[in-house]
Amino acid sequence: MEKLRIVFMGTPEFALGILDTILKNNFEVVGVITAADKPAGRGQKIKYSAVKEYALENNLKLLQPTNLKEADFLKELESLQANLQVVVAFRMLPEIVWRMPKLGTFNLHASLLPNYRGAAPINWALINGETKTGVTTFFIDDKIDTGAMILSQETNIDPHENAGQLHDRLMTIGSTAVIETLNGIEQGTVTTTIQEENNEIKTAYKLNRDNCKIDWTKSASEIHNLIRGLSPYPASWCFIKDQDEEWNVKIYDAKIIVENHTHTIGQLITSKKEIKVAVKEGFILIESLQFPGKRKMRASELLNGISFSEKAQAE
Repeated sequence: MEKLRIVFMGTPEFALGILDTILKNNFEVVGVITAADKPAGRGQKIKYSAVKEYALENNLKLLQPTNLKEADFLKELESLQANLQVVVAFRMLPEIVWRMPKLGTFNLHASLLPNYRGAAPINWALINGETKTGVTTFFIDDKIDTGAMILSQETNIDPHENAGQLHDRLMTIGSTAVIETLNGIEQGTVTTTIQEENNEIKTAYKLNRDNCKIDWTKSASEIHNLIRGLSPYPASWCFIKDQDEEWNVKIYDAKIIVENHTHTIGQLITSKKEIKVAVKEGFILIESLQFPGKRKMRASELLNGISFSEKAQAE
């Protein structure tokens, strides 16, 4: 049994939850690597990553390399004398980095590999209407999310769950999986399974403006899954056009109403408190949304300050 000396690599809140669990389970973290600081928001002020904030609060050795192959960084990383590296929501590592520790480098990925390799596994599981997902730990190799799997834990997806809710649940499930993996590595009991390649594997593509746009000609369930799969971040969006005005609108929460109707697809139907969009099988009832320059609000709040004509259309 070899006592672990861990270097942790990660940046967003998802990674922070895992790092916190590792420390609370009394594993030794000899260093933390996170992304370089970036300006954010309207004032372009420098914002620390969630992991950096946590590392500073807990007096952990912190490295923020811009180039993972840079000689000074590699020298400093080697000087930490870690025998294991744990990676959660970071970036692709060069071979010189992931091969460095004696016991290897493992990653926690928020999907049941080999499905949903890539940048946005939580979002795509919801967008594609999956009923199950989970987390997988695996040893890193030279490709993205393809290494030998250590363990996976599965969970059911609630049909009304959004990406934020699933993110928080998978962070908790992932914390358990990481501790189990660490215990196995420390005790020398870990076995691995090679990922099998096939043509059915689904990919977690990077989210962009195009794949976040709502296509109102799709089925009600596909539209609903896109909205919840992108809520609260980065949020699905569409144009709403009325008379000579056009708004770029983010939609966060919606429900399906199954009903026969004679409206054109995409037509906006509003009352004093409701905004509905006509789709094939009925309507998408928009519950919360954000107009340009305004905060996110309930549809009923928005309708206190704006009214739409019968020609209003979502596109």
